[in-house]
Amino acid sequence: MAKFSLFFVLFTLFLSHFVGSSLGKKQSDVLGKFYKAKKIKNSAIGKSYFKTAPENLELEKVILPQEGLKEKDWIKNLPGQPPVKFQQYGGYVTVNASAGRALYYYFTEAENSESLPLLLWLNGGPGCSSIAYGAMEELGPFRVNSDGKTLHRNQYAWNHVANVLFLESPAGVGFSYTNTSSDLKTTGDTRTANDNIVFLLNWLERFPEYKNRDFYISGESYAGHYVPQLAHEILHHNKLANRTLINLKGIIIGNAVINDDTDLIGVYEYFASHALISDETYLDIKKYCSNDDYNKSKCDGAYAIADNNTNNLYIYNIYFPLCHDGNLTKYPKIPSPLQFEPCSDNYVYAYLNRRDVQDALHANVTNIKYDWVACSDPLFYNWKDSPVTIIPLLQESLANGVRVWIFSGDTDGRVPVTSSKKSIKAMNLTVDKPWHSWLYGGEVGGYVETYKGGLTFATTWGLTDLEDLLASTVKEIEGGADQTGNEIVKVDGAGSEGGAVERSTPHELGEESIA
Repeated sequence: MAKFSLFFVLFTLFLSHFVGSSLGKKQSDVLGKFYKAKKIKNSAIGKSYFKTAPENLELEKVILPQEGLKEKDWIKNLPGQPPVKFQQYGGYVTVNASAGRALYYYFTEAENSESLPLLLWLNGGPGCSSIAYGAMEELGPFRVNSDGKTLHRNQYAWNHVANVLFLESPAGVGFSYTNTSSDLKTTGDTRTANDNIVFLLNWLERFPEYKNRDFYISGESYAGHYVPQLAHEILHHNKLANRTLINLKGIIIGNAVINDDTDLIGVYEYFASHALISDETYLDIKKYCSNDDYNKSKCDGAYAIADNNTNNLYIYNIYFPLCHDGNLTKYPKIPSPLQFEPCSDNYVYAYLNRRDVQDALHANVTNIKYDWVACSDPLFYNWKDSPVTIIPLLQESLANGVRVWIFSGDTDGRVPVTSSKKSIKAMNLTVDKPWHSWLYGGEVGGYVETYKGGLTFATTWGLTDLEDLLASTVKEIEGGADQTGNEIVKVDGAGSEGGAVERSTPHELGEESIA
C-alpha cells in the first residue's frame, strides 16, 4: 500500500484550509456559540464521557442490501466541471430504516484508486456540511467559480493520494435527511457516532473493493469529537465481531475540539498574544469564566468585549479579508491556486442550490422546498450530548495501535494552536522527537513534535513566501532531514496535473507517515 504522507496532508491542508475556505465563517460562528452554550450553568447539553451506544449493532439488521446502488450513484459529470480522469459517486445510505434516516455522501476516487487508502472526511459545527466545506472549499477536487455555475480544479485536492469520502453527518446536515422530525431535537455526539458506523458498514457493502483497504478518518473543528468517537465505535465493533469489519489505521484531526477547558482558554490566550484583545480582557476571562471562580456577569462582560474585538475578523485566518461583495459574476473569475476568495461561500451556496447540480449529485431526493444551507440551526440549538473531553478516546486509539495526527494552522483563531498545545499537554504523553521545524523550499512550513505511542502534532505556518509556491502543484509530499534534523519537503516541476515530488533523504518522515 502506498504511503499516505503526513507532509502531503500538512502542505495541502495548509493551502486548502487557509486559502480556500470562507464558508468557515458560518461554521466558526456555530462553534463559538456552542462553546458558550456548554458553559452555561445547568446547560441542557450532556457533558459526560462518551460511551458506546447501549445496544450493540446486530449486523444482519443494520446492513441492508446494496446490490446495484454503486452503479446508480456514479456521477458522470458535475455541471460546469472541467475534464477529469477519476471517478465520482454520490448518493444516500440508509442508517435507520424505521426513522427514515439517510446520510448523503460524495466520493472522489484517486486516479490510481486501487493502490491508495480510503479516507473519510468529516466537518464539524456541530451541524455543518462536509460537502460545503471539505469538498467544495478545502480538500475536494473542485472549487466553485464566481459565477456560481462552473467549477475549476483544486490542484491540492487530497484525492491525489487517497480515495476521499465526504459524509454529511448527522441527519439534518446538508443533504442528509430524516423522515422523523423529532430526530432533529434528539441528536448529539452519541447518535452521530452510531449512525456513522452504520453508514460505513453499509457503504463498504456498496463498494466491497474497499472492505480490506487501509482506512483513515479525518476532520476539523468539532469533528475533533466525531473522528475519535467513530474510531471508538470501529474498535468496539471489530472486537465484538472478533474480526476486522473496518481496517482502521489512523485518525487525523485539524484545529480540533478536544478538551473544553484547555480549548476555550487557549482561544483567548491566542487572541491576547496576537493583540486582538487586551491583556485585561484575557485575564478577566481566565479568572471569572473558570469553574473555580465563576462569575456570570463578569464572565459574560469579558466575553462580550472579546467578541466585539474579533467580530470583524475572518476568524479561521485572522489575517485574511472578509467578503464585501458576494454578488455572482456573469463570467467566471478563476483565482490563482493560492489566492484567497473571501466570497466563495456565496458561490458554493448558489451552486449547490441549483437543481441540475443536485440531480447530478443524486442529492435532495426528497425535493425539499427550502434552500440547502451549510449549517443546520435546528441541530445546533437542540444538540443533546457533547463530552467535555475526548482525550480518553484519543488514548484508546493509541493503545490499539491507531496512529493519531493532530495538526494546527497557526493563523486559525477559532480552535487555535494554543488550544491544541494545551489539550495535548493534558494527555501527559512522553515526547519522542522534540519540537522542530519542517521545511518547504528552504523555508519553515511549520513545526512537528512526536510522542511515544504514535501521536504526532504538527503546525502549518502562516502564508509566507507565496511566490515560491504559486507554480507548484503537489501530488505527493514525502520528506527527509538535513544535517540539522529539519524535515525537508521537496516539490519538483509544475503543470496542470501537478509536479513530481521526491524524498530528499530517508529519515524521520518515513516513521511519521501512515503506511
